Amino acid sequence: MLKLIESVPNFSEGRRIEVVEEIIRTCEKFDKVWVLDWSMDYDHNRSVVTLIGTPEQINDALFDMTKKASELIDLRKHKGEHPRMGATDVIPLVPIWNCKMEECIEISKELGKRIGEELNIPVYLYEKSATKPVRENLAEIRKGEFEHFHEKILLEGWEPDFGPRKVHPTAGVTAVGAREHLIALNVNLRTDRIDIAKNIAKAVRHSSGGFRYVKAIGIELKEKGIVQVSMNLTNYKRSPIHRVFELIKLEAERYGVQIAGTEVIGLIPMDALVKVAEFYLKFEDFESSRILEKKLLEIFSKELVKENGED
Repeated sequence: MLKLIESVPNFSEGRRIEVVEEIIRTCEKFDKVWVLDWSMDYDHNRSVVTLIGTPEQINDALFDMTKKASELIDLRKHKGEHPRMGATDVIPLVPIWNCKMEECIEISKELGKRIGEELNIPVYLYEKSATKPVRENLAEIRKGEFEHFHEKILLEGWEPDFGPRKVHPTAGVTAVGAREHLIALNVNLRTDRIDIAKNIAKAVRHSSGGFRYVKAIGIELKEKGIVQVSMNLTNYKRSPIHRVFELIKLEAERYGVQIAGTEVIGLIPMDALVKVAEFYLKFEDFESSRILEKKLLEIFSKELVKENGED
């Protein structure tokens, strides 16, 4: 039976395209791994790659990408708006096709162990793979970032799950874990006041009283002369895009600020956009089964099963 896992590794490089392309090229030798999307952000100084593959091959591909990143990225020379602790900062694993969360958890442990032992990079398991409650939240692990992790890793309770209890001198620390679908959504504001972005981020994120499944920070986009509310929606069904967007718009109006636009980093589930369309277009009795591409996908999926002789 064909099984597919999605992964969205984040690399601490968003300014040298040749470096990111070389990391991505390590996937070319795997015939059951497909790179679906990748993007770079100069201000964040970060790249996000979306790939899918079989459990066996995606594990090897992610290891090779991590190895290449450790050879090409030196965090001692890295500066960017987005918090980071590793050259390969985080590697999530998401069940996509005929795969259960438990399988992704096991694969995350195998990958983390290999990265720790073969690359000497400390690895922390997070989200569904976390070995301690405090490590479920990636932000808690990343707190202090690369510059302060040399002290943090020696504190009681912060020994890594795999690898040495010593930060890699150039590649830092990596988090690996199984999780549900996540939407990386950024809302840009027509102002250069970072305090406004931070106040709005505080209003929408769960940790300070906002939406249960939203993480948010305020960031400066110096190249564009504006600021941004950068978010992760960890459960778009429980904290839908339109609801979060409307609160940001309402909060921005308090400061006389307009929204300049929104960005989706990586890929986004179709159902999430259907919910947005239902809200703003006021659809009545609409079902996602009426979407053309979804019908085509169902047909292609059945044909794929027939060709592979699967149940």
